[in-house]
Amino acid sequence: MTLDIYHIIRRPIVTEKSTKLEEGLNQVVFEVDGRANKNQIKQAVEQIFKVKVEGVNTMRMRGKPVRRGLQFSRRANWKKAVVTLKQGERIEFYEGA
Repeated sequence: MTLDIYHIIRRPIVTEKSTKLEEGLNQVVFEVDGRANKNQIKQAVEQIFKVKVEGVNTMRMRGKPVRRGLQFSRRANWKKAVVTLKQGERIEFYEGA
């Protein structure tokens, strides 16, 4: 399985919890392709953002049930990666804000 590095990382997850992880533990949270493994995620983050990665933790997030009128369905399942950066490394998502 060969995935392009730009398809592995889908988007950053910017929430209160992820912001606290970034400030306190130097960790960044991403939504990633469900087929990607930890080594591929590490290589993708290092090449795209030009930083050194110390470790990667992954988890599968279950889709939440949703209701639209009388119809019940479910959001899609997705994979989340918590990437720990080495000391002194940073990724700025909102540099000019």
